[in-house]
Amino acid sequence: QVQFVESGGGLVQPGGSLRLSCAASRSISSIYTKAWYRQAPGKQRELVARITSGGSTNYADSVKGRFTISRDNAKNTVHLQMNSLKPEDTAVYYCNVVPSNGLYWGQGTQVTVSS
Repeated sequence: QVQFVESGGGLVQPGGSLRLSCAASRSISSIYTKAWYRQAPGKQRELVARITSGGSTNYADSVKGRFTISRDNAKNTVHLQMNSLKPEDTAVYYCNVVPSNGLYWGQGTQVTVSS
């Protein structure tokens, strides 16, 4: 059973922007810290950005200053605004809680940065 549904990915040129969205099912409480993860071909999944229920954020060094995570607890949604995208940002992006729960992985959304 899919617990998170991600959307908003696509093909974008280097330097471009995308906004990802993630909807969590009602069974996932809004009190959990939530995060965006990504997995590039041939690489392990990595945590990109996290946000607590109170709105405190933390980012991987590789995206700091370019990505912004936000959440709407009332709607149980999480967003990732990605600016100044680079080819190395190409990956499938997923959301999940922190630490991640294997039961919650959705299908993710593909982000491809290429000219």
